Parts: sequence; C-alpha cells; structure tokens
Amino acid sequence: MVGTLTGLAVVAFHELLGFINNGLFGPFVDLLLSFGRSQPAQLPMELPPLPPATTTPLQALLQVGLGGLGFLPPPLAAPEPPPLPTSSLSDWLSLWPVVVVPTLGGLVVGLLRRFGGDLGPGLPSVMAMADGSVAAKPKLPFQRLLAASLSLGSGASLGPEGPSVESGANLGLWVALRSSLSPESQKALVAAGVAAGLAAGFKAPIAGVFFALEGSFSALPGRPNVRAVLVAAVASTLVTQLVLGDTPILRLPAYEVRSPLELPLYLGLGLLASGLSWALISLLSLGRSEALQQWLRRWPAGVPTALGGAAVGLMALVFPQVLGVGYDTIEALLGSNGGLPLLTLLGLLCVKLLATGVSNATGFVGGGFAPSLVLGALLGNCYGQLLGESGLHLPVAEPPAYAMVGMAAVLAGSARAPLTALLLLFELTRDIRIVLPLMAAAGLSALLVERWKGISDPGLLGPDLQEEQRRRQLTATAVTEAFEPEAPLLLPIDLPADQALVSLVSSHGHCLMVVDGSWVVGLVTLPDLQRSITAARSAEGAAAAVGEAPAAMPCLRECRRGDLVWLPETAHLAQLEDQLSPNGLRQVPVFEVNSQGLGALPQGLPAAGLPIDSLRGLASRDGMARALARKL
Repeated sequence: MVGTLTGLAVVAFHELLGFINNGLFGPFVDLLLSFGRSQPAQLPMELPPLPPATTTPLQALLQVGLGGLGFLPPPLAAPEPPPLPTSSLSDWLSLWPVVVVPTLGGLVVGLLRRFGGDLGPGLPSVMAMADGSVAAKPKLPFQRLLAASLSLGSGASLGPEGPSVESGANLGLWVALRSSLSPESQKALVAAGVAAGLAAGFKAPIAGVFFALEGSFSALPGRPNVRAVLVAAVASTLVTQLVLGDTPILRLPAYEVRSPLELPLYLGLGLLASGLSWALISLLSLGRSEALQQWLRRWPAGVPTALGGAAVGLMALVFPQVLGVGYDTIEALLGSNGGLPLLTLLGLLCVKLLATGVSNATGFVGGGFAPSLVLGALLGNCYGQLLGESGLHLPVAEPPAYAMVGMAAVLAGSARAPLTALLLLFELTRDIRIVLPLMAAAGLSALLVERWKGISDPGLLGPDLQEEQRRRQLTATAVTEAFEPEAPLLLPIDLPADQALVSLVSSHGHCLMVVDGSWVVGLVTLPDLQRSITAARSAEGAAAAVGEAPAAMPCLRECRRGDLVWLPETAHLAQLEDQLSPNGLRQVPVFEVNSQGLGALPQGLPAAGLPIDSLRGLASRDGMARALARKL
C-alpha cells in the first residue's frame, strides 16, 4: 500500500511539474514576448545560430538553454551562419522572461509557504516520530508536492527527489498510524516510503532500497522490515513505469574504457568531488542558518522567494543551464555534441552551485540530489578535459566517462550515501565496467566528507526545521558536559585480557584506554575483551584435546579492533553523536589537544600522538542524555 500510494503521488507530481513547466516556458513566455509589439514576437529560436567555433553565453542560451531544457524548440540550423552583430544588447533584452518567470514563481511559492501552513516534517523528523522521540504528526504531501511543482516548474535550481522521498516517508508513517502498528513496524513503513519515493523518482528500485537502508536514519533491525522495503520499492517503480513509461529518467551513454590503468585517475576525481560536496553542503547549511532565516522572515510574505527567483533568472541570462532540475543539461554534457569549453564549464559549475544555494535559502521547495548530479557531471567533464585534449593529453577516455563517475562521486559525498550513488549510476548505465571507477571515486568522496563534516543528515533532501533545531541544540552544548563521573580506566598494553576484563567490570565501565608508557594508543570495549577471551578459551580447549600446551591469554595489544576513536575538548554534542552512532560505542575519550586540521570526526592517532596527561575524561551516551536533560 505504501509503495503504491507513493508511486501515485510521484506520478501526479511529475505530471503537475510538466504541466507548470510547459505552461510557464511556453505560452506564458510567448505572451510576455508579444507585449508592446505589433506582431507576436518569435522566440529566440529564429535568431541566427552562432558559429560552433565561437561559444558565448548567448549561444549557450539559444542552443543549450531554453531549447535544451525541453521547454522550447531547439534553434533552427543554418548552412552558413552570418557573423555576430556588433552589439547583442537587444538580444539580451529579448530574454527578459527568463528573469520574470522564476520571480513570479518564487512569489507564488513564498505566499503558499507563508499562508498555506507547514509543508510537513522532513525525513529525520519522521524517523524520530516513528521512534517515539516526538509526537507523531505526519502530513499528506499535497501541499509539499504543489510547492515543489511550482518551484521546479518556474526554474528553481533544485531537484524533485527530495519532495518524492519525504512524501513517501510521510505516507508510510500515516499508513502505519492509521493501522495502529507497533513502533518497529512504523519505522519499517517509513523506510518503505523512503525507498518507494527514490525508486519512483529515478525509476531505480535497487538504489531506492539501499538508500532506505543507508544513512543515520535507517536503523531497521529484522528481516521482515527489509522485505517491506523491497516490496514498496517494487510497487512504486511498477506504478511509475505503467503510467509514465519505462524510459530512464536520464539517458546516459555507454561507459567508455580505454585502459584499466585509468582507475587511479578516478581517485583524483573522487578527491575533487569531496571538495565540491563539502562546498555544496556548506552552502546549503549557510542558507538555512538561523541568522539568515530570521533576516529573511522580516521581509513581506513572498518577497524573499521572489528575489531568489530573480537572482536565479539573472544567472540564467548568462548560463541558462542553471534553470530547473538540470537533467537535460546532464544529457547534453554526456552527449557526443554537448561538449563545452573548459572555462565555460568552470563558470557554469560555480554559477550552478550559487543558484542552488540561493534557491534553497530563499524558500523554494526541492532537494539537492539533482543539483549534485549536475555539479558532478560538470566536474567530471572538466576533469576529463584536463586529462585529455585540453590539458595533459593523456590517452584516457572521453570527458563523458568521467562526467558519469563524477555524478556518483559528488552525490555520494553530499548525501553520505556511497552505495546509493554507486547503484543509481549502475542502474542508469547498466554497464558493469563502470562499477570499479564508481567504487573508487564515490568511496573516497564519501570518506573524506564524513571526516570533514560528520555523518549527520546534510539536509540534501530539503530543510527539516525540527531536526535542524535539535542539531543546533547539540552544537551549542560542549562535549565536556557529557563526561562520565568516573575517571577513565587506563591499563598497560601488555596486560592479559582476562585481567583487563576483571578491572573493567569492577569499574562498571564499557571501554578502557590502552596505554604504552605515557601515550594512549588505543581503545578497547567490553565486547572486544569478551571476543578475545572466548576465542582464547576455545583454542585452549582444542589444544587440550590433542595434548598440546595451551596458548597464552592475549594481551590488550591484540584486543584492539580498530583505530582510536576520540574527540578534542573543543568538540560539541553533535560531534559526540556522530562518533558514537556509526562505531557502536557508548563512550568516547576526550583529549585536550590542538583541534586544527583534525576534521569534524578525528580518528586514529595524530602525528604528535595523544599523551596521557591530555586525557580529560570519557563522554558517553548517558552523559549526553544527562546534559540535554539539564537543558530541559
């Protein structure tokens, strides 16, 4: 039921979006261009096309812009194009509807958001509702999808996947509450709605399933819950294909392979993609900052969103590819005739990034999946050109091959979902040869961004006011307020595991610090000791059965399961939450060290080491709960 309802909602969303798109950039643009003229003016399609050798913003607008976006017909070809006029001012003025349409769309969206009420909870808040942390108040997605259709249809630089996924999550919780299901089943249906929303949006059921099972919001214990996610993804994809057809949402070319020796070059692309992902996340976070949003709320209703639309429209006068979702721009970049000069691509990348941040900050409704894919395609195309004919002249694949991998790398880093990004591009290309480059670039990008920014939801699906307020509360609280009252247990590295277990149980702790001389070299948890001792006693029993001497009890040096996980004293509770959750820990040591250059989530020993005298205490889950309780 959740999959079918989500599929129908996504189908209605796409139909409404297409209707608004075609209406605004078709008859409405015709009407605007006919004002003040004796005869209805023809669209820019009849202006003489520019020579292919001279690429200008006006050429991009006429050939890749309005026509390439699919709203207006492409320009007519001419056998011998005339030379450029000395002044193109009149041509620029004739494109003023490109500014008017996003401005009017922003005004309508702003009024709808101000007077239409709340759009409903975002994905992290829906998961908190299913978990019982906050009161369950899901909302049917009519208003959210209408606002998203108006936003994207008028040219906002956002994507449709965020509204689709959050609509599925709200529908899943709504069905679960109406059915009086248990909290565990409620979480399963929310995850089913998430999978159904992404599967229907991209027509990629496998990527939808993995997105529902990946990330900080997707703790789904039990095989029945996984089955529910699978069924919902299949149902929503089937509904979408029956109504909208089985044509892929993106028509990608076959992946080109020149040599297996190119694989290390994709690691460089992953490194660049992590930086671009960091920039996108930081820009979205800046746009949703409390100070900026309070300033925007002082303006009259609809004005901030209208100004945001006007800003996007002005950018579109130079780079029309920033308008709308951008799937047509991706296809143009990946096509055989869609190549743009390197400097033009770099300019478009910067403007697209800025347009996405402006659209998100001023109140347009949409997600960041599609912009991240566009940015990744631009970055990969630039990288491929630098390696090839425009730079090092290496015998590598054509730029579209790197553009496809760049799409996955930027999406993996910005959404913290490398498996989802990998499988999404694999489903779209259906080419097994692309898997290794995708794994290399997407994995490195996600790894670096998690180390810099943490693993919390970056809001790529859209703003979630309740979750952002909770995270701000955590960020405002120092990690020192979550210290355990007991001092950390410090034991030498050569101490046998059974003796360490006795000391840890006696101290009522969950982990201990392993020291070597005056340096802290590791962290060992209670399960680590239990595993080591159980394995040692099993080996002892096997040796006794064959008459051999028993093996020695392992020491703490052999019980360490990974790198030291820790935090500097300047950290806050949001970083503590990010360190505890993925590592399965209940306690994390805190040190007084210089935190510059450590990243959001330090792990392993720094170059200078961690001396014992800099250890300040253990911050824990219980300590975090006590700190938040004191705030209440």
